[in-house]
Amino acid sequence: MVSFSYTAADEEKSRGVRRMKALATALLAVVAVVYALATWAENSGAGAWAGYVAAAAEAGMVGALADWFAVTALFRHPLGLPIPHTAIIPTKKDQLGASLGSFVGENFLSADVVRGRLRALGVGRRVGAWLSHPDHADRVTEELATALRGALTVLRDADVQAVVGEAITRRAEQAEIAPGVGKTLEHMVADGAHRRAVDLVCTRAHDWLVTHGDSVMDAVQGGAPGWTPRFVDRKVGERVYKELLRFVTEMRDMPTHPARGAIDRFLTDFAADLQADTDTRARVERLKSDLLARPEVQDVIASAWASVRALIIAAAEDDQSQLRLRARASLISLGKRLATDTRLQSKVDGWLESATIYLVTTYRPEITSLITDTVAGWDADQTSKKIEANIGRDLQFIRINGTVVGALAGLLIYTVSHAFGG
Repeated sequence: MVSFSYTAADEEKSRGVRRMKALATALLAVVAVVYALATWAENSGAGAWAGYVAAAAEAGMVGALADWFAVTALFRHPLGLPIPHTAIIPTKKDQLGASLGSFVGENFLSADVVRGRLRALGVGRRVGAWLSHPDHADRVTEELATALRGALTVLRDADVQAVVGEAITRRAEQAEIAPGVGKTLEHMVADGAHRRAVDLVCTRAHDWLVTHGDSVMDAVQGGAPGWTPRFVDRKVGERVYKELLRFVTEMRDMPTHPARGAIDRFLTDFAADLQADTDTRARVERLKSDLLARPEVQDVIASAWASVRALIIAAAEDDQSQLRLRARASLISLGKRLATDTRLQSKVDGWLESATIYLVTTYRPEITSLITDTVAGWDADQTSKKIEANIGRDLQFIRINGTVVGALAGLLIYTVSHAFGG
C-alpha cells in the first residue's frame, strides 16, 4: 500500500491537535463540574440562578459530547464501538477518492472551465511580452540550442544515415529529372547564362593548345598512314594544329562565331528533347539510376548527415553563429508581434485552447483516475492519521464552539420556557 509520508512537520501538528483535544476535553469537564455544582446548589435552595447555570451547563455538555462524537467519527469508531457510519475516512477512503476525482473532472476539467480560464489569462499576449525581451529570447535560444545538441547526440549516426540515404534515393528514383533539367537548360540558353561556360571552355581549350602543341601534332602524325613521308606528316600535323588553334581562338574572341550559334541550337534542341522526347528522357532516367546505384554516390549521400550534423552542432554551440543569431532575432520579432497584434494573439490563444481542451476531454478519465487510484493506494490508518494532523485543530475548535453554543442555547431555552411557562 502507498501511504502519505508522515513527516516531522506532521508530528508537530499532531502535538498541536493533542493540545487542542485536551483543551476541548477540559472544557467538557469544566461544564460537567459546573452542572454538578449548580444542580447541588439548586437542590440546596441556593436560588433561581442555580437553575439557569445548571441548564446552561447541561446543554453545554450535550453540545460538547455531540461534537466530540461527530469529530471522532470522522477518523475512528468512538470508544472503539463499531457504530454504523463512523470511522468515515478509513472506511470510505476509496469512495471519497472516487468522488474527489469525479468532482475535479466535472468542475475543473470541463471544456468551458478550461476555455474560460485560458481566455482570461491571455497567454498569447503574455508570452509575447515576455519573449520580446532580449534577455528572455537569449534564454529560450540557449535552451533550444541545448535541446538540439542533446537530440543530435542521442541519435545514432548509422541509423540516421541509413534513413537519409534511403529517403534521398527513393525520392530521386520516383522523381523524373529529365523534364526539369530540360526546362532549366531552356531558360539558361534563353537568358544566355550558358555563355560563361562556353567562354570558360574556349579559354581553357586555347590555353591547353598553346601549352600542348607538340602533343597535338604528335597525335596527328601518329594517325597518318605508314606509307606517307615523315615530313609530309609533320606538315599536316602543323597545319591541323594551326587551324585548330585559330578556330578555338576565333571562337573565344568572337561572341557571334558560328560555332557558338551551333552550340546554342544544340542546347536548345537538347532541352526540348529532355522535355518531350521519350527516348531521351528514358536514357536520362537510366543514367540517373546507374549513378544512384554506384557505391560512391551512396557513400556521399550517407555521409551527408555527418556533415550536416557537425555543422548544426557547431552552430548550436557558438552563440554568435548565424543559426543562433537568426533564431534569437526571430524569437524577439515573434514576441513583439504577439505583444501587439491582437489577431495573432487570438490565433495563438485559439490554438492553445483547442489543444488543451482536446487533451483534457480526451484524457480526462486518465487524469481523474490518477486521483482515485492514488487515494485507493493509500493506507487507511496512515491517511486518517495525516488528515487529522492537518485539520484536527480546527475540528477541536468545533468541539469548543459546540460546548459554548450549546450552553448559550440551553440558557436561552431555559429562560424562555420559564418566562412563558411561569
